[in-house]
Amino acid sequence: MHNFNFLVIGSGPAGQKAAIQAAKLGKKVAIVDRRTDIGGVCLHTGTVPSKTMREAVLYLSGYSQRGFYGQGYRLKDDLTMADLKQRLNTTIQREEEVILHQLNRNGIQLFNGTATFTDEKHVQVKDDKGKVIEIQADSFLIATGTYPVHPESYPFDCGKVIDSDNILDLEELPRSMTVIGAGVIGVEYASIFSALDVEVNLIDGRDSLLGFMDKELTDELIHQFRDQGMIVRLGEQVETITYQEDCSVLTVLKSGKQLHSDVVLVAAGRSGNTQSLNLEAAGVELNSRHLIQVNENYQSSQPHIYAAGDIIGFPSLASTAMEQGRQVACHAFGQNINNKLENFPFGIFAVPEMSMVGLTEQELTKKNIPYEVGIARLRETARGQIMGLEHGILKLIFSLEKHELLGVHIIGEGATELIHIGQAALVLNGGLDYFLENVFNYPTLAEAYKIAALDAWNRLN
Repeated sequence: MHNFNFLVIGSGPAGQKAAIQAAKLGKKVAIVDRRTDIGGVCLHTGTVPSKTMREAVLYLSGYSQRGFYGQGYRLKDDLTMADLKQRLNTTIQREEEVILHQLNRNGIQLFNGTATFTDEKHVQVKDDKGKVIEIQADSFLIATGTYPVHPESYPFDCGKVIDSDNILDLEELPRSMTVIGAGVIGVEYASIFSALDVEVNLIDGRDSLLGFMDKELTDELIHQFRDQGMIVRLGEQVETITYQEDCSVLTVLKSGKQLHSDVVLVAAGRSGNTQSLNLEAAGVELNSRHLIQVNENYQSSQPHIYAAGDIIGFPSLASTAMEQGRQVACHAFGQNINNKLENFPFGIFAVPEMSMVGLTEQELTKKNIPYEVGIARLRETARGQIMGLEHGILKLIFSLEKHELLGVHIIGEGATELIHIGQAALVLNGGLDYFLENVFNYPTLAEAYKIAALDAWNRLN
């Protein structure tokens, strides 16, 4: 029997940061993961692979330089999946080494195998050779993440209908692709393959794209998608998907439309990785999507069993998962927590990037909060001209009365980096005067903040 103060199940962002925080509090900590490689879905099939693939596509295809050199510009002709995977393998290996070093440096013990609760205080871990060990712990964190949902009627066994976890297993770059589901994952991969000049159909049953984002920016996103040749069909439901004799896949929509493509990527939501945990034995309750329900301190129905990361649902971001994990360890061992995870940024690594923090126009209108906006086009900055940018918007929302910053919304090059300037101002209660009176490096895209602030000032006066 192994005894620990804190046992973490899952080695993704939430599990890593929770374990490290607990170790820094002087606790005896262990992580269990059924994969032999550390890092979870985030490192091996999710966040890091998709973002690395995006970077490789933008570089090798020459996409980011076409504003200057024309739409026919290519850095490398005849790109292959092997070209894209080369960068990916290097990135994953290096990141895994960093994570292992951090865990080892903090004295965290690692167990490889499948964890199963036998009661609320004990877990059995069975490795791939059948060896079983028992672990007892004072507190637990479940951070096992999620897996892609597979609708039963879809022919995933044909090798042409895939999900986001195995998209990088493709051996050849498809000529055409149908993406079902226009959530964050679907939008990111649809735009990445479209940047490779793959013919992409993006299908979603909802009437709007990324409903939590600012509508003006999502309208701009759809415009750019269609401008680069993507077909976006919203408000459409899939009737059937069938594998054809010519090795293509036929997707038939309920409206009668028929879409032929080499590959179908299904991004129809994710479900919790809880099947093997035997949570009934621990008294932990799940919802209909196999996600764990938690309170404001990330405690499950068993107060000493916590859950964090994608396994608890929204917002399902690696960044928030890290902070959730850290807060779990602090709460479990009596440390004060000041940050209640408000005003965190969303980043969507599509082509183009999108990012936001704070409230949208839709939310402010619904709450009857009066506001004014200021908008800057990234091409209006000298840096934007140097980079050859043709698109990109930075939008600031200020309260009408006190001119406080209420929201920041960006689409375009560097959006996920630029957002942190606005986030800092928002969290520290900055307002219009901050952007008007401060000096920004020249030439930079960050100057767009001052341009947008001046635009808002003009509207307010």
